[in-house]
Amino acid sequence: MGGQAMDRAAAGRFVEAWHANWCKVDIDAVVSHFADGAEMRSPLALKLTGSPVVAGAENIRAYWRKAYGDVASADLKILSWSWDAAIARLTVWWQLGDTRASEFMDFDSTGRVVRSEAFYGK
Repeated sequence: MGGQAMDRAAAGRFVEAWHANWCKVDIDAVVSHFADGAEMRSPLALKLTGSPVVAGAENIRAYWRKAYGDVASADLKILSWSWDAAIARLTVWWQLGDTRASEFMDFDSTGRVVRSEAFYGK
């Protein structure tokens, strides 16, 4: 996915790959879409690490392994998604069990995620 600027069609392909990777809990595949210096924010990160921000692709990988490494698969459902070309932001609304979330991802000019943030609800 990386290597070219994102547009709506590429964002749709990204959502499909992101969804498939999370259903398999393939953390390496998910992280492969992140720039080296990416930042991820999540209330779960705050709970597990004491900070809501995880900075750097390798730290994000380590965090997700800690949070989800014992999960073999996930029945993640994509509820909706939107692409804002003006700011290169993808927003995905998803559900896993009774947890609903919206997650945005900002992309750089090469199509890699530089910032993401998750917001959870019930």
